[in-house]
Amino acid sequence: MRIVIVDDSGLRATVLEEGLRDAGYDDIHVVPPQGAFVAKIERMAPDVVLMDLGSPSRDTLEEMLAVSRALARPIAMFVDQSDETMIGAAIDAGVSAYVVDGLRKDRVKPILDLAIRRFNAFARMQTELDEARTALADRKVIDRAKAILMQTRGLTEPEAYTLLRSTAMSQSKRIADVAEALITAHGLLGGLQ
Repeated sequence: MRIVIVDDSGLRATVLEEGLRDAGYDDIHVVPPQGAFVAKIERMAPDVVLMDLGSPSRDTLEEMLAVSRALARPIAMFVDQSDETMIGAAIDAGVSAYVVDGLRKDRVKPILDLAIRRFNAFARMQTELDEARTALADRKVIDRAKAILMQTRGLTEPEAYTLLRSTAMSQSKRIADVAEALITAHGLLGGLQ
């Protein structure tokens, strides 16, 4: 597992690095938050990012949250002090673990595990949400196409669905794609008002 530590304090990065090495990780890279560090991190393609911000300014926090949004990876953020605004911004940016005043070598592994699990759980939920939205959109398109067939051909709803289904099967397409094509063709022929 490739782990990137974003830290501008050598001492604090050492604590994280030692905790990771003690836990058996050895592909560890420390990147200072300077210059084009986001692009550098992206090129490194880490599996996990640990950000150690100490006492970040608002600008520094914003930069770190931009990293979180850009990477789509588990991210654990360590800070010495925080407030509700900072916590909210971190959560909104997708930070998987936000640890206030908890930088100790023995805590690094459990926090890393938590960040990975929370990231994976959130990714699964996002995938399920995307699939549900797609299914709902497909259902609406199919219902609209069935309505067109029922109106223009005098079919019942089951007959309209059967026609869509058999057309999709004969063309090796999804029913929603055939339904979308029917709606488009109907619109082009002036059937939609």
